[in-house]
Amino acid sequence: MGSDPDRAHTRVHNVLAARRAAVFPGVYDTLSAKLAQRAGFELAFVSGYAVAATSIGEPDLGLLTQTEITDRAREICRAVDIPIIVDADTGYGNPLNVVRTVNALIDAGAAGCFLEDQVWPKRCGHMVGKQVISRADYLQKLAAAVETRGDRDFFIVARTDALAVEGVDEAVVRMEAAHSAGADATFIEAPQSIDQLSEVGRRAPKPTVCNMVERGRTPLLSHTELAGLGFELILYPLTGLYAAAKALEVAYGQLREDGTTARRQSDMMDFTDFNELMGVTDTLDWMARLDEEP
Repeated sequence: MGSDPDRAHTRVHNVLAARRAAVFPGVYDTLSAKLAQRAGFELAFVSGYAVAATSIGEPDLGLLTQTEITDRAREICRAVDIPIIVDADTGYGNPLNVVRTVNALIDAGAAGCFLEDQVWPKRCGHMVGKQVISRADYLQKLAAAVETRGDRDFFIVARTDALAVEGVDEAVVRMEAAHSAGADATFIEAPQSIDQLSEVGRRAPKPTVCNMVERGRTPLLSHTELAGLGFELILYPLTGLYAAAKALEVAYGQLREDGTTARRQSDMMDFTDFNELMGVTDTLDWMARLDEEP
C-alpha cells in the first residue's frame, strides 16, 4: 500500500505540520485531559497503563479490556477539543478484533491509535519479559487497521517491542514494513541508551515516536535533543499520572497527620479556579439565558 501523501490531512498531521517535533502528554480521564488542553498542548494520548491504574487499580499487564479503554476514550474526547490518540494495545485479539477496535475508537471520537506487536497478554513496554508475535502476524493486524480506517480522520501509529526481544534490526524492518503497509507513524519502544535512541531516530521511518517514561528504560532527553535525533512525536505518557499520584500521596498524608489541610492550600487548585476549569460560569450563564427566554 505504501505511504499515501493524500493521507496527510488528519488532525494529527495538522499538528505535525505546524512544528518540527510535537511534545504531548498522556492523559487518563477527563480532568487530566482538560488540564492538558489548558496547558496549551495541541495533542494528547490516552495511556493504557494510566487507565488501568485509575479505572481498575491494576498494573499494565493486559488486564484492561477493549470496552474499558474505548469507554474512557469516548469520555475524554467529548470533554476536550484537541485531538486524542488512544493506546489500543495489541488490538485485543486477531485482525477481526482489530477491525472492531478501530471502528469503536473512531466512533468514540479518537484521532488515532497505537497498535503494537506484543504477545497477548501484553505488558508495559518498559517492563521485562516481553514477547512479540511474528512479523507476518503483526502486519496482518496492521493491514486490518489500515483497511478499516480507510480515508477517515484516524492516525495509526505502528509500535514494535521487538528491540528488547530480537534487536534493533528486526525492529526497524518491522517498522519499515508497517510504514509501507500504510501506518502514519512508527514507534520502536524502549531504547536503552542514547546510542540506541540515535540509531532508532536515524533508521525508523518518519514520523517516529519517542516515549519518555520518567525513570523508565529510555534516557530522558530534552525536546531539542530528541528532535535532533530524528523524533517528531515526543510522548510523555505517564507524567500526569505520576505527578497526580505523588500530589495525592503527600496531601492525604498531611491530612492524616494534621487533621487539616491548612498547611497545603498553596499546593492545591482553589475552588474558583477548579470551577472555572469545569466550565461552571459558562453553564450557569447558559441556564440564566434559558430562564430569560419567554
